[in-house]
Parts: sequence; C-alpha cells; structure tokens
Amino acid sequence: MLVHTALGRAEQVARHWAASDCPVVIHVDKKVDNKTYREFQNAIRDEPLIKFSKRHFCEWGGWGITAATQAAAEELLHSFADVRHVFLASGSCLPLRPVDELKEYLDARPRTDFIESATTSDVPWTVGGLDIERFTLRFPFSWKTQRRMFDKYVAFQCKLGLKRRIPKGLVPHMGSQWWCLTRQTLSAILEDPERPKYDRYFRKVWIPDESYFQTLARQYSANIESRSLTLSKFDFQGKPHIFYDDHLQLLRRSDCFVARKIWPHADRVYETFLTDGAGAMKRAEPNPGKIDRIFAKAVERRTRGRAGLVMHSRFPNEGWENGLTCSAYSVFQGFTELFEDFEPWLAKATGTQVHGHLFSPERAEFSSSQTVINGGLSNAPELRDYNGAAFLTNLIWNTRGERQCFQFGPMDTQKICWKLSNDPNAQISVITGAWAVPLFTANQNFSDLRREAARLQKIENKFLYKLRNPYAKVRIRIWTMAEFTESPMEPLQTIIDEIGNAPQRRLSEAPKMADLTGFGQFLQNLKNQGMHPHLMGDFPIHDDPITPVKKQRKPYLVK
Repeated sequence: MLVHTALGRAEQVARHWAASDCPVVIHVDKKVDNKTYREFQNAIRDEPLIKFSKRHFCEWGGWGITAATQAAAEELLHSFADVRHVFLASGSCLPLRPVDELKEYLDARPRTDFIESATTSDVPWTVGGLDIERFTLRFPFSWKTQRRMFDKYVAFQCKLGLKRRIPKGLVPHMGSQWWCLTRQTLSAILEDPERPKYDRYFRKVWIPDESYFQTLARQYSANIESRSLTLSKFDFQGKPHIFYDDHLQLLRRSDCFVARKIWPHADRVYETFLTDGAGAMKRAEPNPGKIDRIFAKAVERRTRGRAGLVMHSRFPNEGWENGLTCSAYSVFQGFTELFEDFEPWLAKATGTQVHGHLFSPERAEFSSSQTVINGGLSNAPELRDYNGAAFLTNLIWNTRGERQCFQFGPMDTQKICWKLSNDPNAQISVITGAWAVPLFTANQNFSDLRREAARLQKIENKFLYKLRNPYAKVRIRIWTMAEFTESPMEPLQTIIDEIGNAPQRRLSEAPKMADLTGFGQFLQNLKNQGMHPHLMGDFPIHDDPITPVKKQRKPYLVK
C-alpha cells in the first residue's frame, strides 16, 4: 500500500486485508512528518501481517513513486515467502468484494499477471501532448511544482533534436499504475542484473509509475492480461475521479475487486464494503465497462454541457459553449421595412413570439413593448451590448418551448453577425435592399439620403458575406427586393411552413405591403447622384403597368 494522507482510513483498510490472511507492506510518503508516521506505526503495530518499508519522497510524475513501489515489493517478497500474487494499492483504495473472493480468483489463475500494458501508439488516454516523447526526452523538473522549467526544458530538447536512447530490447509500454503481478514476474523484475541500467533510464522518464512495471513485465511474464483489477476512472484532464457516498450503487455495479479513489469521509461507502462476505457483492467477473457509459456521459456533460446553456467552467473559453442557442429561432431582415404590419401578421399566422429589432441601437424591441422579458432580460441597450451573444443565448434559453422570431437590419448593432452566421439553430430570411424603403418615404435632403443609402448598403453587403461564408452553419434564404415583390406569397408561404408551429395551410392573406409607387425612380436618382444601389435587384424605373398582349382565340366548331 502506498500511503500519503488519510492514515486512519489506510489503517482501516490494511487491517481489512490482514483479517483475511493477506500480508500488507505499507509505504508512507516521506513528506509525512515523523511524528505522524510514528503514531501511525504504533497504532498498527499489533498486527503481525502488516509491515512498513523504507520511505521515499513521492511526487506526481517523478521517480519516487516507483522507488516506493520497489521498496515495498522487496519487503513483501522477503518477509512473506508464501505470497504468490502481489497486489499494488493506495491508501485511498477500497476492496469492494470479500478478500477471499479475490484470493479464489487469483488461485484459479496462478501464473497470470494482471497489468495494463499497451504500447504508446495504442494508448488513447495520454494527456499533455507527450506520448513517445516521455521515453525519449529527459524530465529532471517537476511538472507540478516547476511547470515553467518543465515546459522550457521540453521545448529546448525538441528544438535541438535531443533524444535519449531507449535501452536495447525494451519496448516502452504504458498503463494503469495499479497492478497485480505474480511473485515470479515481480521478483524477476526486481532481481534482474540489468536493473541498475533500467532504473537509471526510467529515473528521467515522465510518470515512470505508469511505464516501469508495464514495460518490464513484458520481458518476463509468460501470461499477461492487459487489465487492472482496480476500478480507476479518469476525467478528460487526466485527473482521477473521486468516489463519494452517492456513488455507492455505481461501485456495486462494477463488480470490481478494488476501487480507487474513495473520499476519506465517505463513511457509508467504507461501512458498506468493509464487511463480511454476507454483506458484500455477488460473485461475478470484474466488469468496469458496465459503468463506462455513465462516466462517458459525465465527461460529455462536463466538457460540452447542454446546448445553449453555458456553465461558468466553460464561459471564458471560445467555442466551448456547445452551440450558441438551445433551440431553433427565426431572424427576418427587410420584412418590417417592406410590409407595414408584418410583426402582428407573423405572430397570428405562426403562433410564435415575434419581436421587433432586438439589436436596435435605442433598445431591444421585445414583443408587446415589454421592457423586461423571461429571465429578467432588460431592453436596455447598454446591458444587451455588453455581451450580445450571451443576450441572445439567454433569450432563447429562457423562452425555450416557444419559438422566437425577431427583426434584424443594417441599422442594428452588427456585433452579433458572426455568431448568427455560425448558429445552426438560426433560420435567417433576408430581403436585400429593403432598407431603402424607409429612406424612400423619408422627407430629407437627397444628399443625406444618398450618403445613408451608401452606408447601409455597405453594412448589408458585409452581413451577406458572413451568411454566405463556406463555414457558416446558419440556414439562410435570400431574395432581392425586386424578385420578392414580384411574387410575395410564395416566399411567405415557405417561411410559414418552415416555422411549422401551426397546422400547414395555404396563406389566404398577406401583410400589407408599403406603397412603392415611385421607388424605381428613387433608385435611379441615387444612381444619377453617383451611388449604385445594386442589392435591390432589377427594379423597374417606371410604375406604369404593362398591358399584356391579348392572344387571339382559336376558332372552333360545334357539331
């Protein structure tokens, strides 16, 4: 047992092993002060099957843990000649099944070594960007306490192309630190004449406790099962999961013999599993895969979360939000400019909540002129523009279950454009050039109108570029103003069908379109003044209706 903290729990578990005639050798980290260490020794001195080994300083990723394991293993093999299998555990490991069941399991497999051992090319769980490099570079600095020096020295070696030579005949393997080896294999590793050479090499390997025995066991073992009998789960950052009282049923389902890492204050877990055989789990083959699905879901929830709900651990990280919004919504550009009563008409036709220009410079135009909407979202532009993407995220999340529709245009705040173009939940419908209608009806100096038209057209051009960019995920429909006004019912029907809240039916009425008499001449005047309004499409200059040529009817005879 490798112990460095929670010595009271370590004593409890060690006595549990010894009660089933399993000798235990404990290594206590040298970082533990001498007074605490002596008290721990005295508390457990009455148990003849428990001994202590020479102490080493243990630091994560360093050689000390491997040296401590060697010392404890040598003491165990020397002091207890009847030991056939050696099981490595930590002070936070807890037997989940009766120890006699583990002994029977190993009795049936007297020459099998249980140690996770895979080559670096086959290991998917390495964290930190170092795979084979941990065997070919030197790591004299601590990753935890000397991180800056660690990174600089690794970069220095890579830049100069420095590489260590792997001892001849060794193929580096990696795996879980927690193994169960036969006496024959373990003694062969510890008594190998080449051991000083191997120890010198692994002293500068990064995290040798996950590679030393895993590599050397391949040299001597006749039968390796590349798996650990200890349940040990790690998160996406490579940190071990800690099991608490509420994980009790989860631990039962694993059918594993031992679990790591148990919280020292999980009283219910310790009381449940440190029992006699009658109170323990059923006999079964260890199968930690049964709970892998739960851990996979937990990792996904922690790293990706729910779409449109950004938790504080992911908020500062761009791209970690798992989607800007949680559900579909619709954005309309140019519709309120072209139609006089578009918003109430759309709300009636679809049953959705239809807002005005949510990103208007003056205020967020919520439906029904609300000043505050679900979730306490204010219409104040200062609050909205502090983080426009978060404003939209919160709006869609707080009103989930009801589809939201809002207006957008070149006169609105444009900071949200890239976010909109990359949101697969957004359905954006654009009538290009419709921003010119309010200018057409405005009674202002023509030079001012020309200047404003040029500005708005430039803004809309940029927005269209973002929507059409090949990496955009938004669903878009774009019409020029000329083609839309030629036949407005068809695109309006498409929009209604896409929203799909109400039963699909053919539109019987359309919103009232603005009077565009003279609009073509207005566009021509802009052209004459040097501004080219091209986003409207081929809009006719004259408003005179074209009288269709009547076709002569063919004569026919009635008999």
